[in-house]
Amino acid sequence: MKQGRSFGFYLASAWLAICVFMAIFGDMLPLPAYDEYTDDIGVGLFSSGHIFGTDLNGIDMLSSTIHATRMTLVISFTCVAVSLVIGGALGVIAAYWRGWVDSILSTYFNVTLSIPNLILTLVLVAILATPDPSNPGDELSRTLVIIISLTFAIIPILGRLARSSALTWSGRDFIRVAESMGMKKRQIAWTHIVPNVIPSLLSVGFLAAGVVIVAEGGLAILGVGTNAGESWGSLLASKTSELYDAPHTTLVPAVAIALTVMSLNFFGDYLRKRIDNREARI
Repeated sequence: MKQGRSFGFYLASAWLAICVFMAIFGDMLPLPAYDEYTDDIGVGLFSSGHIFGTDLNGIDMLSSTIHATRMTLVISFTCVAVSLVIGGALGVIAAYWRGWVDSILSTYFNVTLSIPNLILTLVLVAILATPDPSNPGDELSRTLVIIISLTFAIIPILGRLARSSALTWSGRDFIRVAESMGMKKRQIAWTHIVPNVIPSLLSVGFLAAGVVIVAEGGLAILGVGTNAGESWGSLLASKTSELYDAPHTTLVPAVAIALTVMSLNFFGDYLRKRIDNREARI
């Protein structure tokens, strides 16, 4: 019997839809500008005119959080999209071509995965170019460095998953039939293996997007993130000094991060269950 979607699915969908909407159209909403100083300094949640309160400079927290949504989603989904393409390609190549190609790529996956993601990312940021928070004009290049570093840390995760999935599918009867008919390896991989590997990668891709959001926040707290307030992580990091006098200024971006990561994880689990049911019928 086909199971319907749960209430949690619709909640997660609604939240992610809101995030995407805010990232695209948030700056057009009739709210105080994210960098506009008001006379309401440090007011709490659900205050008149400031539903999420203001920080100790009088800046509206709702506007700041909405503004930071765009950079957070850009970094997260760019890292995951690039990692899906590169990691998926490497995993399929390793699984289907085997031999020395598989040995080299598997060694790369295993060595990279043995290093904690945050530590690996910090090292890559330091090697490529440590972001300089005192230079606002360098935002694009610093963001690019962060994206490259986080992408490099995610590629082995998705690559190893793609390899495992490709190994499973390459042993199926229809692959052997295609080989017996004289189809070239490249044609078999592109026609029969890749389409069956993609769903598994997408399910983990949602989980990876949440990991990237948390990792970017960790980098911001360590002082190597984007400019203060440009992403949820850097907004959270910039408000840690206000934790005692205005705790809501850290609570708001923290809740946004938590809800988004939970929604992405829910989607990943939902897709994984659908994929397991699909493969069980094949």
